[in-house]
Amino acid sequence: MALKRFAPVLACALCAFLLPPILAATKTAYLLTQLTMSAYYVLASLGLCALMGYAGQISLGQAGFFAIGAYASAFISTFNLAGLGPAPLVRLLDSAGLLSRGTDLYGAALLSAPPWAGFAIAILLAAGTAALIGRPVLKLRGHYLAMATLGFGLVIERIVRGSKLLGAADGLSGVPAFPLLPGLAVTGGRADRAANFTIAWTVLALGLLALVNLFSSRAGRALRALHDGEEAAGAMGVDTARYKLNVFIIGAVSAAVAGALLTSYNGSVGPGEANVMKSVRYVAIVAVGGMANLTGTLVAGLTLNFLSLRGVFGRYDDAVFGLILIAVMLFADDGKRLLRSTLAAIAGPARRKGPPA
Repeated sequence: MALKRFAPVLACALCAFLLPPILAATKTAYLLTQLTMSAYYVLASLGLCALMGYAGQISLGQAGFFAIGAYASAFISTFNLAGLGPAPLVRLLDSAGLLSRGTDLYGAALLSAPPWAGFAIAILLAAGTAALIGRPVLKLRGHYLAMATLGFGLVIERIVRGSKLLGAADGLSGVPAFPLLPGLAVTGGRADRAANFTIAWTVLALGLLALVNLFSSRAGRALRALHDGEEAAGAMGVDTARYKLNVFIIGAVSAAVAGALLTSYNGSVGPGEANVMKSVRYVAIVAVGGMANLTGTLVAGLTLNFLSLRGVFGRYDDAVFGLILIAVMLFADDGKRLLRSTLAAIAGPARRKGPPA
C-alpha cells in the first residue's frame, strides 16, 4: 500500500534521470524543453489539487500566485540597484558580497540582488498574500468563493500588465540563471537542456512527495473530512478555518515556486502568465485528473500542458481547455456544482457591467 502511494513520486524521479538519455538516443531531445516547462505548470496544478480536491475550496486565482512568484523573482534579480546611489543598505549588502555585479545590454554598470534572494522573497510574498486574502475570502463558499478568487487573479493581471516597473505588456526579460550547485543552474541554454529537465522533474517529484505525505497524515484526514462536510468536520473538532487557510497557502506557494523557476528557465516572464484563462487551465487539469487524485492531476497536467506547448491545439488552445472543463464537469461526481460555480464566477464581472435587473 505504501509503495502504491509513492508510485507517482518514484515514476517522476526515474523519468528525471532516464528520459534525457532515452530521448537523446531517439534523436528527440528537443522535446525536453516542453517537458521541462510542463513539469513546472503541473507543480502549480498539484497545489490547486490540494485546495480543490482535498479541502473542497474552489479557486480561480492560481495564475495570480504563479505570476507573483514569477514577477517578484524576476524583478528583484533584474532591478539595477546601482541607480540608487550611495544608499546605506545597498552599500552594506554590496560590502557583504550579497549583490551581483555586471553590465546590462548597453554596457552600463549593473548591481542587482542574486537570484536566490529573488526566489526566497517571491515565495514569502506569495505565502503572505495568500494568508492576507485567505482569511476573509475563505469564509465564502461556492460561486462566491470562486468569484472572489477570480477577482484576486484579475487584480494581479491588471497590476503586472499596467505597471511600467514590471514591464507592462512586454513583461520582464534578461532574468539571470538561478544557480543551485556549482555548475548546475536553472537556465534555458541548449547545452543545459538535459540538466534542467532533471531539475524540473526532481522538483516536481519533491513537491509530489510533500503532498503525498501531507494527505497521508492526520492533517490529510482532516482535509478529507472538511471536503466531505465542513459543518460535520467542525463538529468533530477540526479547526476548519485554519486548515482551509493552510492549504490555501500551500497551493499559493506551489504556484509561486513553479512561477519563479520557470521564469529563470525562460529568462523572461509576461503578463499572459496571470491571465484568467491560465487559472481555468489549472482548474481543468485538476478536474480531468479526478479532483482529489494527485496521480490523475500529474498525468493530466503533463499530457495537456505538453500538447499545448507543442502547439497541437493551435489558436484554439484556450477554447480546448474550456471545453475540457465543461465536459468533465458535466459527467463527473459533483461536477455540476463546480461547473456552476466556475461559470458564475467568470460571468459575474460581465453581468455586473450590464443594466440593473
